Amino acid sequence: QVQLVESGGGLVQAGGSLRLSCVASGNIFSINAMGWYRQVPGKQRELVVDVTRSGDRNYAESVKGRFTIFRDNVKNTVLLEMNSLKPEDTDVYYCAARRWTLTYSSDLSTVSSWGQGTQVTVSS
Repeated sequence: QVQLVESGGGLVQAGGSLRLSCVASGNIFSINAMGWYRQVPGKQRELVVDVTRSGDRNYAESVKGRFTIFRDNVKNTVLLEMNSLKPEDTDVYYCAARRWTLTYSSDLSTVSSWGQGTQVTVSS
């Protein structure tokens, strides 16, 4: 089992920046990708960005060029730098750890652990 603890987030004006961090502990070798999903009201969680253990990154189209994810495999930490934030980025962001799969998949069924969620609010 893997435990994820998130920090960061908060309230910022449009155009501002925020940082999220997520620290993993436990059976960390059971996970490959780590990243963040956000909860879309009325829909299932969607991927914002992830990074595999080897460093491959996958960004949602809506955040490309604005968000950057970093991973430290020694500290078992991922950081999300969010720049040029927009009101539509407002959401609860959940850190996620995904198990190993034969091919890349961001499907929710591959998520083995979730963080507690952190609120990001961008005012206009």
